[in-house]
Amino acid sequence: MTDSPHLSDVSGPPGRDESAPDEGAGRVRWRRFAVLTLPAVAVTAGLGIALAQGVLAASFAVSGQQFKVAASSLEGEGFAQYGSIDVNARQELIPVAVTAIKEARLNNLCQSVVTSLPLVGDISLNLTAGKKAPVEASNLFVDATQLSGNAVFTNIEIGRDASTLDKGPAEAVGMQDLFAQQADTVSITDLQQTAWATNAGTFKLAGLSMNISKGKKECF
Repeated sequence: MTDSPHLSDVSGPPGRDESAPDEGAGRVRWRRFAVLTLPAVAVTAGLGIALAQGVLAASFAVSGQQFKVAASSLEGEGFAQYGSIDVNARQELIPVAVTAIKEARLNNLCQSVVTSLPLVGDISLNLTAGKKAPVEASNLFVDATQLSGNAVFTNIEIGRDASTLDKGPAEAVGMQDLFAQQADTVSITDLQQTAWATNAGTFKLAGLSMNISKGKKECF
């Protein structure tokens, strides 16, 4: 009668310590861990590089809502425009077109944002200014996804490398090798734009009026 095989003969080669961790399984786990974490690390590293290079557009986390801006006219000195990225509170990247102007004057400015609330519905916030005297802004940056109007530029340069811009505000530069344009002056009538963020060195709102109402009431 033959002896029954020992458990060690079935489960592995003689002399192997069954209590030792499975090195092969360990390697698989680390590879899976790397696959899962490398994209997040890459995004974080990319954000860090972008921040260090000043590539990110807005200097703050943008909200989850875009807003609309309209003006009957805009007159600006020192104009630059280039592509960039905004970041929201979830660290999600949002592509934008940055319009930067050293000195700007806007007539009949309107800004609106609509928020939808449970049980309440749409709530609109409307801001108007510049009906009698123009709104004045210095080092104005608008991170937009849409812009329309009738524009006239003087001494415009189209297709300039975004990292070499020098006519707009000092901070108005983008990433190397990306498309950009700039001009000495810009004049836009019937301006309409949809944006994620606006920031300025100074922003003087003559005749400011703000109103909150139910329903959807936008500038355009």
